[in-house]
Amino acid sequence: MARQLAILGSTGSIGTQALEVVGAHRDLFEVYALTANNNAELLIEQAHKYMPDTVVIANERKYPEVREALEDLPIKVWAGADAIAQVVTAEPIDMVLTAMVGYSGLRPTIEAIKAKKAIALANKETLVVAGELVTALALQYATPIIPVDSEHSAIFQCLNGETHNPVEKILLTASGGPFFHKNKAELATVSVEQALKHPNWQMGAKVTIDSASMMNKGFEMIEAKWLFGVRPNQIEIVVHPQSIIHSMVQFEDGAIIAQLGVPDMRLPISYAFSYPKRLTSVSPRLDFFATGALTFERPDADRFPNLVFAFEAVKRGGNMPCILNAANEIAVAAFLEGRIGFLKMSDLIEHTMAKATYKANPTYEDYVNTDAEARRIAIQYY
Repeated sequence: MARQLAILGSTGSIGTQALEVVGAHRDLFEVYALTANNNAELLIEQAHKYMPDTVVIANERKYPEVREALEDLPIKVWAGADAIAQVVTAEPIDMVLTAMVGYSGLRPTIEAIKAKKAIALANKETLVVAGELVTALALQYATPIIPVDSEHSAIFQCLNGETHNPVEKILLTASGGPFFHKNKAELATVSVEQALKHPNWQMGAKVTIDSASMMNKGFEMIEAKWLFGVRPNQIEIVVHPQSIIHSMVQFEDGAIIAQLGVPDMRLPISYAFSYPKRLTSVSPRLDFFATGALTFERPDADRFPNLVFAFEAVKRGGNMPCILNAANEIAVAAFLEGRIGFLKMSDLIEHTMAKATYKANPTYEDYVNTDAEARRIAIQYY
């Protein structure tokens, strides 16, 4: 029988590419549920094409539009965050792809874990905000979490068959984004349009800005800690502008295993959907003779302090990574709206981390309250 999928965030970059994977393997996968935040038009188009059992639009103001467009089809139409958290528990679902942006992915991921659905995790903020809670629940409910981020999928693949070999170090690669070689004076004046032009990857606006500020790599470091059970000091950030090596694992004998490929998110998505099998793909193959040199550099913490904040947050633990994430979401939104400059995003984050209430052993309710408080502090900064 075809595997039944719930795709949360189906209209975003990961969601649309996930549906391409489904479309290429209709005999293996069926879409049970699709959810989107605001893009009602594309959600409607996807529903017509993939005929899910249920669609959910998070923005309740868009509900009448979606309901009317699909009223002649046997598709349930729901709206709101509560509906997204509810749909993932539906009995027929085998796997939930969490590709929602930011903090919004936490609650449905937790509900899916409790319902014992396999998780294909593309929402790194879930583990940034509440990694200790989420990994404990996954263990309690015997729910697998398979990473979809290209870097974490690479690490996951490198660790296959290495269960009994301790990891010495994870080498987490970063493209460096569009501004890696700009000085601080240049960074102070970069535009939103420049920041949205990633050299290698096609991603949503929020993730693209995170990549430009290198916050994305800080988040991925925290995610790697929880996914692979390593300490932060066992994770080294390596700037690799070509984005050919997606990440590496170094073992105690000094051997390093790397996963290579062209920058194409359909590969880690399909691997998560089909694990442990690999699917035939028409995606471009890596041509070593055309690739040229592969280069590696250290990140500059002075120009990209968000990396420092991420290591500080995970070292302190508790709800501090939650504060970091909330502040960053406000900072990125403010930058995209032209309210603050590129470097001011880091100032806002540092300010919020200093002011928000710290809790060493947070509950889920504490995370909810922390997120709200940190957002209030961050908004007041500008």
